[in-house]
Amino acid sequence: MIKVSVMYPNGPDARFDTAYYVERHMPMVKERMGSQLRYYTVDVALAPGSTDPNAPYIAMGHLFCDSVEAFQAGFGPHTQEIMGDIPNYTNQKPVIQMSSVAVGAP
Repeated sequence: MIKVSVMYPNGPDARFDTAYYVERHMPMVKERMGSQLRYYTVDVALAPGSTDPNAPYIAMGHLFCDSVEAFQAGFGPHTQEIMGDIPNYTNQKPVIQMSSVAVGAP
């Protein structure tokens, strides 16, 4: 299994609409990728009342797929639409990392 992590950097002028990301963007990604996406998770930095100024990332989305080929088959045809939605929820450029999952369970 592989995990594609999409991490949104924190900063003094960083904007991130968690509700939009959770309720609209990630469900759209799941719908477009279909069965190629096994599941996804969303992490949001913890802080009482505001984003933690020390957290390196405001939020992270993680896409879990059976293989790199499965990810490419599901994401590839929809790359422009998915990436084009980014300005609707953040002004940050995401950092993307693809990893092999060594240990984990859904």
